[in-house]
Amino acid sequence: MTKFRWGLVGGGRGSQIGPAHRLGATVDGNFEFVAGALDANADEGRKFSLELGLNKNRAYGDWKEMLTHEINQTDKLDLVTVATPNSTHFEISKAFLEAGFNILCEKPMTMNIEEGEALLSIAKKANKICAVNYGYSGFSLVREMKNMISRGVIGKIRVIKAEFAHGHHADEVDADNPRVRWRYDPAQAGVSAVMADCGIHALHMACFVSGEEVLEVSADFVSTISSRKLEDDAMVNFRMTGGIVGRLWSSAIALGRQHGLTIQVFGESGGLRWAQEQPNQLFFTELGGRTQIIERGDIRLSLMAQGASRVTIGHSEGMPLAFANIYVDIAKALSSGFHDTGTTLKPIYPNAEDGLRSIAAVHAAQASSLEMGKWMPAVPLSLKD
Repeated sequence: MTKFRWGLVGGGRGSQIGPAHRLGATVDGNFEFVAGALDANADEGRKFSLELGLNKNRAYGDWKEMLTHEINQTDKLDLVTVATPNSTHFEISKAFLEAGFNILCEKPMTMNIEEGEALLSIAKKANKICAVNYGYSGFSLVREMKNMISRGVIGKIRVIKAEFAHGHHADEVDADNPRVRWRYDPAQAGVSAVMADCGIHALHMACFVSGEEVLEVSADFVSTISSRKLEDDAMVNFRMTGGIVGRLWSSAIALGRQHGLTIQVFGESGGLRWAQEQPNQLFFTELGGRTQIIERGDIRLSLMAQGASRVTIGHSEGMPLAFANIYVDIAKALSSGFHDTGTTLKPIYPNAEDGLRSIAAVHAAQASSLEMGKWMPAVPLSLKD
């Protein structure tokens, strides 16, 4: 496979997400890290880029400088990852797409539905990849769950229960912590905090494993810390295509919970359960049968799940390697010219349509909460039949 050239915007020193992207992009040898604009502080960004081994000519002070110079490079970047605060996603992604670059954007893809519609349209017209980093869909056993459901192992799905709850924002003293404060600032985060930050992952997971889409939502948002303008706890009911009922809880004040991303799918003839904090096991229960534990790395797993594993059974694979599977998916798409190659392991990375559907559901949930849980349509206008 060709080694592609990769650039990163954001994800600088001290970033929570930057190291995961740098490892995920390069661990399989598909991408070479060649350009970066890593920090809002130009000097710090250049300094950190050089420490990471970038050539000084491609260690940029900001993304605009990076875009201006990279357009004219003979060895042009094949993929640019946008790992900046939410409010900047649209402007940066739009600029790189229009300049002819493929992108992987952190979630949420945009702050509002209109921006999401625009990015989807731009990506289609440019025939460029606009991927969205719902990186947890890269876990091997999440893909095994998806495969089992698609093969009808649990029968028709009745109910999906998804959670993403943690307690790391439970201390009111953290109200002025810059790493926390921005998440509850509408100017930087948009209309939602914990739902757009965490719950959006759980909602995408429900769609990813089931192969279905969210139609409408009913929600209750609450700010348990009064100084916050946006919610730190959210309960969302949702209805999906295929007649599926969904339940989602997302929280940032759930003391005792660490990461808390879980997905449970209940069908007519079986149930499946997976938790990101114990990613090596997928629990499967057949109607009338005992619960079985499916282990990551087992040679009897589907090709989809085997292709998302790197180390032998019994050893943990974590979040950065799940992210790496998204980069593997993108590399396959780049190699095939974005066409289905007919192979079993065709690319399944989350794309701009997923990003648009997600932000539409977040906005519908926020609107529902303001209307005391009234059911609200969640399908973006451009994706309605």
